Amino acid sequence: MQIFDDRYKITFFPLLLGVIGSNVLIVNIMGSFILGIFSVLLVNWNLDQRYSFLIAIGFCGSLTTMSSLALENIVMIENKQILNVMVNTVANVGFSFLTLYGGRISITQLLQ
Repeated sequence: MQIFDDRYKITFFPLLLGVIGSNVLIVNIMGSFILGIFSVLLVNWNLDQRYSFLIAIGFCGSLTTMSSLALENIVMIENKQILNVMVNTVANVGFSFLTLYGGRISITQLLQ
């Protein structure tokens, strides 16, 4: 199925340290940073809750690639690369947390 094949091509790009899918990591970091910024703007600008759903679930949810991360990890598990699964998961989740927090701090500093 062409749509399925195109959707997951992002997982076939260069690896960082031979383990982490660089494009998946970059997209997850970008989406987390955007969500961090918006989470502060939502409160500061007293925006309607609908905008939160639009940005958080709609835009950031479709931008980030949790399904691609899961597919990468399943392929590594099938290839018995358990340490790589752990490194990939920790990197994606860890950097996503850090960049979301970084986005919140950045926009808070800009608004002061």
